[in-house]
Amino acid sequence: MTTPAPDIFDDIIDSLKRRKLAGEEAVVLAPDTLRALFASPKAVRSPIPPRPAPRTPRRTDQPVAGSHMPPPSAAAAGFAPPRVSPAPDVETADWDTLVKMVDDCVRCPLHKTRTNPVFGEVNREADLLFIGEGPGFHEDQIGRPFVGPAGQQLDKMIQAMQFTRESVYITNIVKCRPPGNRNPNDSEARVCLPFLKRQIDLIQPKAIVLLGAVPLQFLMGKTGITSLHGKWLDYQGIPVMPTFHPSFLLRSPARKKEAWEDLQLVMKKLGKDPGETLRRMRAGR
Repeated sequence: MTTPAPDIFDDIIDSLKRRKLAGEEAVVLAPDTLRALFASPKAVRSPIPPRPAPRTPRRTDQPVAGSHMPPPSAAAAGFAPPRVSPAPDVETADWDTLVKMVDDCVRCPLHKTRTNPVFGEVNREADLLFIGEGPGFHEDQIGRPFVGPAGQQLDKMIQAMQFTRESVYITNIVKCRPPGNRNPNDSEARVCLPFLKRQIDLIQPKAIVLLGAVPLQFLMGKTGITSLHGKWLDYQGIPVMPTFHPSFLLRSPARKKEAWEDLQLVMKKLGKDPGETLRRMRAGR
């Protein structure tokens, strides 16, 4: 076999170009010619690539090599929604925030049937705090506590204690009227109770009067207003006096004497002289 000339590589390339121009689609080369081509110094010999190592699955939290995509943290920052301040906590809310939270509250179904929430009033630095069960029809209409017939009876009780409505604070276990003026149930009281507890924290009264069985049950966890009225209880260091609800006293006027005895104990606790009330009544004041 004759060994091809050193320039056979160029000759074959030229020959292939001419055949291509002539329209030939493929050319079959003899084995000797192929061996001569690979033996030529002009032949390009690509080394056999090494066997690639097994691929490790790429972590989805890493960018693809060569990609212009920023790291996930930067990408997330670019598309993240604006930062929103966390909702205020009832336990740390100030007065204005607490009022707004009650106004906007939808924690229980009572918000669906209320006309107005009834937050409470009036003196936020009062020595004496009255707590009832919940708003009634009249309270729901105007958004103030104890403004119906029971409210008129409470006003008389407050006056007899030598206070004015403006000098005390009045609120309820729940801030929305239960339908039909029924008592609030456990779930309604439970979701509303943090508002009341924060009110107590902010007021820091020297004494609390519980009006009826409902606040006795839900604030103090006790039942039996008939047996517990007139007996001092304690709420986080604050003296608590249970007595009868004004509505009950309107239905059972014979129990007013017992309620008055309860209130006299509160008066003495706050430095008031119950005898002064009797002297004022005799003097027509």
